[in-house]
Amino acid sequence: MVEWITSDGPVGYEDAVSVMETRAAAIAAGEADELIWLVEHPPLYTAGTSAKPSDLTDPDRFPVYDTRRGGQYTYHGPGQRVVYVMLDVGRRGHDVRRFVQQLEEWVIATLDRFNVKGEIREGRVGVWVARPEKPALPDGAPREDKIAAIGIRLRKWISFHGISINVEPDLSHFDGIVPCGITGHGVTSLVDLGLPVTMDDLDVALKMTFDEVFGG
Repeated sequence: MVEWITSDGPVGYEDAVSVMETRAAAIAAGEADELIWLVEHPPLYTAGTSAKPSDLTDPDRFPVYDTRRGGQYTYHGPGQRVVYVMLDVGRRGHDVRRFVQQLEEWVIATLDRFNVKGEIREGRVGVWVARPEKPALPDGAPREDKIAAIGIRLRKWISFHGISINVEPDLSHFDGIVPCGITGHGVTSLVDLGLPVTMDDLDVALKMTFDEVFGG
């Protein structure tokens, strides 16, 4: 049984981490159901375990939080749906790599509901969309923009942290970091792609596609 909770209004990052850690411990102890928690945060940057200080290009712009999830620097803020996944990866096969692939598949299936083709790229974390209408990179490679980030942590085989999908954030807020340590490519959102998608629209799509990927 997977519980879904949607929080209204911005949730403080430290408060969110505290809630996740408490819930993950309860799931591991068999005292609580798995949880998908949908939130928005006030503007902030988080540093994953692979974050490089040089990738924080504007350290005074927003609060910066060190976190023990995988990955590098990520921005969170209004207009971005953060999906915290507290799931029992042990019960789901003890395969962390496969679990991350399922998170990617979930994002891609959700974007597909809006006729957006999300793609995975070797060596680049997250989900990307091709931007053929934009100029190619200096090396001639086609331009691609990131639309979703993924970063998780496990404790006693229970996941927490999760994914973030850009619905309509202020994309200029990403300028204070090198998102996920990747240069050259940009960042986009559903609204930036010309789609009048609301947060509620995305939440409905996430719930519709979850069972397709994770089987409930």
